[in-house]
Amino acid sequence: LAGTVLEEPRCTVERADASLTYSLFLQRFAFSRPVILGGVTDNSPPPLTGLISRVPPDTLYFFGDNNFTEWGPLFQHYVPPPFRIPGTSPAYSFGIAGSGSGVPFHWHGPGFSEVIFGRKRWFLYPPDKTPHFHPNETTLAWLQHTYPTLAPAQRPLECTLRPGEVLYFPDRWWHATLNLDTSVFISTFLG
Repeated sequence: LAGTVLEEPRCTVERADASLTYSLFLQRFAFSRPVILGGVTDNSPPPLTGLISRVPPDTLYFFGDNNFTEWGPLFQHYVPPPFRIPGTSPAYSFGIAGSGSGVPFHWHGPGFSEVIFGRKRWFLYPPDKTPHFHPNETTLAWLQHTYPTLAPAQRPLECTLRPGEVLYFPDRWWHATLNLDTSVFISTFLG
């Protein structure tokens, strides 16, 4: 994938650091727009290093409702993002994905996604701006064929997440992802 998919020239998603208070998170982001949070968790990958070294270079994508017994040691070490939306409770999903894999545009309730290892590129549209995409087209194909035809005003918010960064996305925001490397990530869905 190297040379095929480049990172975006600039990140268009607002960033905040660990000084962001819960009150400001609720006021500025929780119900209105995504934000990338830096320094709010410390989920460095030492327990995952051995696992990652054994992942074949195939287009692998493992993600979804996870068996907490199977992944118990991993979840015991996981420190979730510090913010919540009132009236919701967290559900965690652990994922391992190969370079070039990802999820096409979709939406659901609010949540967080943290990259533990690798890099993951995100594309986001607000609920009132449905992206132009075909549900059977991969994110990589969309990036190569549709994205270049979009006028600047039609382009999504986008950014590449790196280890230690957490993306928060509000309720019903359209989003698609593309793993630029073999990636390990944990998502926290707020329902």
